[in-house]
Amino acid sequence: MRIAIYGAGAMGTVLGAYLARAGVQVDLINRNEKHIAALKAGGAHIVGTVEFVQPVSALLPSEMQGKYDLIFLMTKQRFNAEIVAFLRDYLAEDGALCTCQNGLPEPKIAAIIGEERTLGCAIAWGATFRGEGVSELTSDPAALTFLLGAFGNCPRLADARDVLSKMGEVTVEENFIGARWSKLLINSAFSGLSAVLGATFGEVARNRASRRIAQRIIKECIDVAKAAGISVEPVQGHRIDKLFDYRGPIKRAISFCLIPVAMKKHARLESSMLQDLRKGKACEIDFINGVVCEYGARFGVPTPCNARTVEIVHDIEAGKARIAFSNTALYADALAGARK
Repeated sequence: MRIAIYGAGAMGTVLGAYLARAGVQVDLINRNEKHIAALKAGGAHIVGTVEFVQPVSALLPSEMQGKYDLIFLMTKQRFNAEIVAFLRDYLAEDGALCTCQNGLPEPKIAAIIGEERTLGCAIAWGATFRGEGVSELTSDPAALTFLLGAFGNCPRLADARDVLSKMGEVTVEENFIGARWSKLLINSAFSGLSAVLGATFGEVARNRASRRIAQRIIKECIDVAKAAGISVEPVQGHRIDKLFDYRGPIKRAISFCLIPVAMKKHARLESSMLQDLRKGKACEIDFINGVVCEYGARFGVPTPCNARTVEIVHDIEAGKARIAFSNTALYADALAGARK
């Protein structure tokens, strides 16, 4: 098979390095000329919870040739319409595009290339770009897992499973929207707050004020999923929708105490949205917390803490607010409204 990772930034570089180290022939493709040059010259430098250097095949989009059987898409969703249309010409007739993006990108991708060519993958680990050719794995190596699913009847599902299994444990999920929602739940709480507060997932989980907000965001996600008839799938064997759902003060207190434990393996992770904001770039908040708000509005479930996260991030993008841990105070009315 011809395999590519399109958007080989922080996470794509880590994935590509692991696959190449396992003997998989894969092209790492990115528009960042300096990053590609560094990968070509010195290989992929993976730091953080693991340390190794791996020679890789790296290309600019302009250097792509021929057709690929499998392309893993790891760009930002904001540019999906143009990127997927571009990649369509590089897919083999029976090839597939596997989106490893957050949120729920599959329906719009399938509208461009067809359901039978669309796969989705929810990744349970994180990475941070540290410079040209260097990517930091910020999750525990024991947490290198993937949830994989087909949006339609895609013949490349088994191939994608076999490729990803070279890096970590792969679960093929029939209820893929439920798997997507479990990742969306985590990202809404921790990626969103990481961006707003300028914090790691561990810092969000340890601080009582930010943990209270994260707990409420999780609860909103669970309530929306229930109303939408979505069965949230387990994450690494844990029924997070059961662990973090609550109705009375006892279960609320238990779920509050469980949050730092649940984030232990991902404590060093900073969200890619935070990295974008620090660079002065617009981020994917509308495709993370914003999706929860959209579903909430559709099914009549209030989502004040998710909505406040979207609002604060847009204010940061517009220069009307700054990234600061003190932004926890901006959730006071949203938390108060949620308790009514």
